[in-house]
Amino acid sequence: METDERLARKLSDIEAYFELGGEGENVAGELRSELDSLRSQVDTLETATLLSGEQDRLNAIVTIHPGAGGTESQDWAEMLLRMYQHWAERHGFKLTLNEYQAGEEAGLKSATFTVTGDYAYGLLTSEIGVHRLVRISPFDSAARRHTSFASVFVSPEIDETISIDIKPDELRVETYRSTGAGGQHVNTTDSAVRITHIPTNTVAQCQNERSQHRNREMAMKILRSKLYELELQKRREASAKLEDQKMDINFGSQIRSYVLHPYRLVKDTRTKLEVGDADRVLDGDLDPFIKAHLIWRRTVEK
Repeated sequence: METDERLARKLSDIEAYFELGGEGENVAGELRSELDSLRSQVDTLETATLLSGEQDRLNAIVTIHPGAGGTESQDWAEMLLRMYQHWAERHGFKLTLNEYQAGEEAGLKSATFTVTGDYAYGLLTSEIGVHRLVRISPFDSAARRHTSFASVFVSPEIDETISIDIKPDELRVETYRSTGAGGQHVNTTDSAVRITHIPTNTVAQCQNERSQHRNREMAMKILRSKLYELELQKRREASAKLEDQKMDINFGSQIRSYVLHPYRLVKDTRTKLEVGDADRVLDGDLDPFIKAHLIWRRTVEK
């Protein structure tokens, strides 16, 4: 009802601008702005109709890992993190960095963050898989073209009331010293926490908080979320029609390619959607890919 009223008001405003324009008023700028706003609202509503999964409305926990290739891939993983930060800002979502391990020269070895907002998980499922970058390397003195890979894994931040059976004797808990992004801060105590679920070899870690207790709490939350997503994945595989999300981080397994040289293009290998403005995509404009993926997913699930 609230949405209907909001759209009705928007249409009424647009009609009023058309009437003013018909009377000779110069309202072209205001009319264009209102039409752009209406188009954005309709796109958001259309996307929401595609989000019908049980967990789609939940917050998302995202983990990024670089593939083989050292500094090149680690820098690419950092670029992906920045892309998701900008995407979250565009949507008014809160992004909290839970764990960050800096690369030796540049970029990152791994990062985990939580995106808080309605349907964050449902929207970001489009990002699960391997992302490929082709560019002239800024780290190559010969200015040669390089191909880099990084993987993105997304799981829902599950409600505490959902029961996930985790036995204490199946956990290995380690503590270590925290380091901030880029080494800006080094904690003098072993406050960072890494928890490994031994049966599944699932790892969750957190170093964002100064308190070891708070880091352990957050690491357990991340672990529960990852184990829950593993269970969901088993069900998907059993029901057959969804693509295998456990891909090697290398050539041929990518879900999306970002080409910055010799031309500029971002192409999703599942939906075949192509966008020529690669800089805009890397600056967080992922909505065309997200919507195309949701439509494709619905087709696959039928």
